Amino acid sequence: KLSVSPEMDIMEYCRKEWRGNTPAAKRMRKGYEAVAQKFASIRRIRGDNYCAFRATLFQALSQATQLPKWLQSEDFTMLPENLLSKYDWIKQWQLRQKPGKRMGEIRDEIKEYLTLLRKKWKNISEIKGPLEKQEACDKLFKNEGEEYSLYEALKFWMLNTAIELYNADKSGRRVPVFSWLLFARDTSSNPYQLMHNHLNHIGHSGGLEQVEMFLLAYALQYTIQVYRLYKYGTDEFITLYPNDPEEDWPVVTLITEDDRHYNIPVRMCQETML
Repeated sequence: KLSVSPEMDIMEYCRKEWRGNTPAAKRMRKGYEAVAQKFASIRRIRGDNYCAFRATLFQALSQATQLPKWLQSEDFTMLPENLLSKYDWIKQWQLRQKPGKRMGEIRDEIKEYLTLLRKKWKNISEIKGPLEKQEACDKLFKNEGEEYSLYEALKFWMLNTAIELYNADKSGRRVPVFSWLLFARDTSSNPYQLMHNHLNHIGHSGGLEQVEMFLLAYALQYTIQVYRLYKYGTDEFITLYPNDPEEDWPVVTLITEDDRHYNIPVRMCQETML
C-alpha cells in the first residue's frame, strides 16, 4: 500500500469522489474548486490513524531547506532520559505494536526514533533539486518501518511540548489559548492523562483531534493550513493551526473533507506563486 499516492488533477479527483447532487456533494465540489484556484494536483494520503502526521510530515519534508531549531538542540535525543528521570509515568508510553515494554527499552527505542527523525530531516533538507527532494520523500514514505518510527518520534516530541506548556501555565507564564483547551478536557487535564488517554492511542485506535492538531503545529513550529471542505462558505473553511502562528514559521497545506482524514494539495498554480 502506498502511503502517499501519486498526484492527480484536483478537479478530476473531485468529480470522481463527489458525483451526486446532494447539498454535501455540491459543497465539496465548491470547496475543491476553491483549492484548485491555488493548487493543481492532489496526493491521497493512506487512511490509517496516522494520516494527519503523514500528511503534515510529508509536506514539511518536501519543502525543508534546513533543520528546524528544535531539531538542532543538543538535548533533543536525550529527551527520553531527561523526561523519564522526572516523570515516572512515562514508563506507560505505548510503543507502536509493542505494548508493555520495559522502561530501558522504551528509553532506547524512542531515542532511536528521535535520532532517525533528525537524520532524515537533515538529509532531505540538504537536497537542493526539487525533483530529487521529492524522490527522497517518496522513498522514505515507502519504507514502513522508518515511516512509523518518525510518527512515534513526533508523538513523543508533542508530549514534551505539552509538558512544557502545562508547566509554563502552572507557573503563571503566558501560553497559547489552545493549551488551555488541551488541558480543559476531562480526558486530559494534565500531561499524564494526555499521554494515557490520547497520545498512546494515536495511530492505534484513533487519529488526532482538532486541539491536538494545534499541539502538533506548535511542536513542529510550522503553521498547518487546512482547507476544511465541509466548512466551505464559512469562516472555518481555511483553518490555521495554531491560529496566531509566528511569522517566520514555514507553512504546510492539507485538505480534509471531515477533520478525520487528510490529503495534500501539491503544485501551486503559477499565478499563486508570483
